[in-house]
Amino acid sequence: MRQFTTRGHDLLAVERFRDDTRHMVEFEVLKDGNPIGLRGETARLFLSEDDYQRALRSAALREIRITRHDLVVEGHLIRPKKKKHR
Repeated sequence: MRQFTTRGHDLLAVERFRDDTRHMVEFEVLKDGNPIGLRGETARLFLSEDDYQRALRSAALREIRITRHDLVVEGHLIRPKKKKHR
């Protein structure tokens, strides 16, 4: 049986409440050599806008796969609404 572990920040981590924190991402590591974890592991990070842009670049390079993204406003997690296609 495979055990699922989450590395990185806890849901109530101090990073969540910093003034510059704007995003929470949970992602799966797809390539070895990632400082967050080993391939196949999941991680959660609270990120500033610049760090979030780096995470998006890593996802575009297929180094990670973002499985969840929430906005962080004053420590509260807000799920962004999906755009409706008409």
